[in-house]
Amino acid sequence: MKNIYISPCPIETTLNIIGNKWKFLIIRELLDGKKRFGELKRNIARTKNQEISQNVLTTNLRELETAKIIQRKIYAQVPPKVEYSLSELGESLKIVLDGLREWGDFYKNFCE
Repeated sequence: MKNIYISPCPIETTLNIIGNKWKFLIIRELLDGKKRFGELKRNIARTKNQEISQNVLTTNLRELETAKIIQRKIYAQVPPKVEYSLSELGESLKIVLDGLREWGDFYKNFCE
């Protein structure tokens, strides 16, 4: 099966996987550790000052799981409990996000 995220350009490949605002925020939240769906939804809304719909969060989580960036663990209990965490591959994005954060700080200081 062909990986739909892979492009001849490595930068495009990265952007195909994490190139929307919600995926960045999901990954950033999971860098701190495992989170449940409700925690992700609340934390993203708090930091973005914008509500993420349940459907959009679910879609982005599924896409990140398909891309092997996150892992979903389902606990066999009632009510069902599901935790999301970064995979080893997802953890490797920390350096990418750190670089983006540094550049964003540089840009803000440059423009002020």
